[in-house]
Amino acid sequence: MGLSEDPDLQPVLFGLFLNMYLVTVLGNLLIILIIIFDSHLHTPMYFFLSNLSLADVCFISTTVPRLIVDIKTQSRVISYEGCLTQMSLFIISGCFDDMLLAVMAYDRFVAICHPLQYHVIMNPHLCACLVLVSFLFSLFYSQLHNFIALHFVYFKNVEIANFFCEPSQIINLVCSDTITKNIVMYFFGSISAFFPLLGIFFSYYKIISSTLSISSSGGKYKAFSTCGSHLSVVCLFYGTAIGVYLHSALSHSPRNSAVASVLYTVVTPMLNPFIYSLRNRDIKSALWRLQSRIL
Repeated sequence: MGLSEDPDLQPVLFGLFLNMYLVTVLGNLLIILIIIFDSHLHTPMYFFLSNLSLADVCFISTTVPRLIVDIKTQSRVISYEGCLTQMSLFIISGCFDDMLLAVMAYDRFVAICHPLQYHVIMNPHLCACLVLVSFLFSLFYSQLHNFIALHFVYFKNVEIANFFCEPSQIINLVCSDTITKNIVMYFFGSISAFFPLLGIFFSYYKIISSTLSISSSGGKYKAFSTCGSHLSVVCLFYGTAIGVYLHSALSHSPRNSAVASVLYTVVTPMLNPFIYSLRNRDIKSALWRLQSRIL
């Protein structure tokens, strides 16, 4: 299913999604390059941010290029193997995003609550291990979805109520029984969202408790300002994802659900570079240094 069957809207949708995709990819790649080439940003926080930007590029690349091709060719058909591949890559990149946001919250917790031990605790070996474990967990989570989906051996001429092979839509096809479907959905939701969110909430509970004990208002502002960008991205990512989930549960219009899915699959990865570049003093300084080198 596409976003619209109106032929007059197809050129508009093509240009819109192409531009959004280019902005997302170029913005996130710019952040990655700045972090790589600017020695001032060779810290754990920006190491995790570079991986988050890479995850965002992969996340949007699993859906939008295919959507752009479908709009251009006026085709809505995807093969069984292509659907499973798209779903797997979407889950890996999306879950990796979730895990990295939790890891970044832990990084801010160590930086604010244990500043003197920060570089000892967040050493390069631990940072690399955290990213590797996040990726392996995402891979394992994707394989769980595939294990369930492969029980539905083959499907043909089946309409998926979205513009991509969304995991929840595949589960709807696999699980005909409502109770079984809800159990599977809640199980996967608790793994991919609940546990990372629990880690984020715990980290920020400790951060707030530690910050409130600081006597000076300047110290409190400095502590909270280091978390502003990350907290904005967390609210944007989980806020849109939860909003889409609630909209899908309450709305009986598949096309409206597909439009709502654009928020967290396209808009969120596109806005992340702007959030980190506009709200982060180090990134803005690095951009000015890069600009001065080029000019």
